[in-house]
Amino acid sequence: MADEPAQLARRLTTADAVVIGLGAMLGAGVFAAPAPAAAAAGSWLLVGLCLAAVVAYANATSSAQLAALHPESGGTYVYARERLGDYWGFLAGWGFVVGKTASLAAMALTFGSYAHPPLARPLGIAAVVAMAAVNYRGVRKTALVTRIIVALVLAALATVVVAALSGGGAAVGNLATDLPQGPLGVLRSAGLLFFAFAGYARLATLGEEVRDPQVTIPRAIPIALGIVVAVYAAVLASVLLTVGPETLARSPAPLAAAVEAGRWDAVAPVVRVGAAIASAGVLLSLLAGISRTALSMARRRELPAVLDAVHPSHRTPHRAEVAAALVVCVVVLFADLRGAIGFSSFAVLTYYALANASAWTLTGEQRRWPRWLAGLGVVSCVVLALTLPSAAVAGGIILLAAGSLLWAATRSRRAPG
Repeated sequence: MADEPAQLARRLTTADAVVIGLGAMLGAGVFAAPAPAAAAAGSWLLVGLCLAAVVAYANATSSAQLAALHPESGGTYVYARERLGDYWGFLAGWGFVVGKTASLAAMALTFGSYAHPPLARPLGIAAVVAMAAVNYRGVRKTALVTRIIVALVLAALATVVVAALSGGGAAVGNLATDLPQGPLGVLRSAGLLFFAFAGYARLATLGEEVRDPQVTIPRAIPIALGIVVAVYAAVLASVLLTVGPETLARSPAPLAAAVEAGRWDAVAPVVRVGAAIASAGVLLSLLAGISRTALSMARRRELPAVLDAVHPSHRTPHRAEVAAALVVCVVVLFADLRGAIGFSSFAVLTYYALANASAWTLTGEQRRWPRWLAGLGVVSCVVLALTLPSAAVAGGIILLAAGSLLWAATRSRRAPG
């Protein structure tokens, strides 16, 4: 009988899990996605946020139910394989790993752009290396560092809201009523803003490291998502009222622009520091999620077997962690921030469409939320993915085609069952 694969240690509490979810979400949406989303929807950006939140809630409930039934590393890669078949599971894992690599590149560039724009790429690479080193040492250290990052980011975002609304520039007249890209632009903005909400499922990919996952994961995912929706709504409303959608769409640092437009411009450096810290927090959580999905895929020989390793003392997927960091560093050298956001959004929406399709198959006794919510998630993810910018849709279709070819090519050496 073959030896059982080394297991990861269950160390995360509910509070740790919520903090990791917050660390994965806070930063990406507030500091990177609003500019292209505002270009698509104008002042209707908040409607796009609401649509993205509804889709995220449907996905969160599906992920929570599935994670409780399948508490192991891999997330939707595991769920889709178990409930839809091997091919769909592979496609979910492939979309997650490749799409989140683009997300990591976007976050690294965001870090560098806010920290010191002339050195954005080198600083982004340095941030990736630093966060990979933290994850390498163990998930408890990841949770501790993420808790500190979340506290600092929330303080920075609170500064944005207060400075923007009390700076003297906030006015309803700053809100244009036209739709720059028509009604389709609202859906497009929702798809781009969804990029910000994907972090909640990082908890599902940590299913093998959470204490009592049947209780902890279903509890932690909605809590983290609800907190982030409230924060995003407050921040986006304040910056829209202060500078309007046109300035928001043009600015590479929209929150800093909103603060600088009022009499509290002296606190703009606080916003830039907060953005850099938030991006680092996302890097930390995303690297953890990618490495654990890669570990799960390597166990089945759908990725190179060399990645199938757990560190003997840290109990982390150390080889997958190092490999993910190296790939992201290469991508950062060439990536475009807005293009990376669009491509990642397509891949992530595909991933969650498969999560919802998996949840659709649950029986009555396995279900904690109504079945129609999973169906809504499938349809919504597909619609939002197809309304993204054409380059993102084309890149996403190529991604799925390449994954399908890879799956066919690895069938002969794939681990059974």
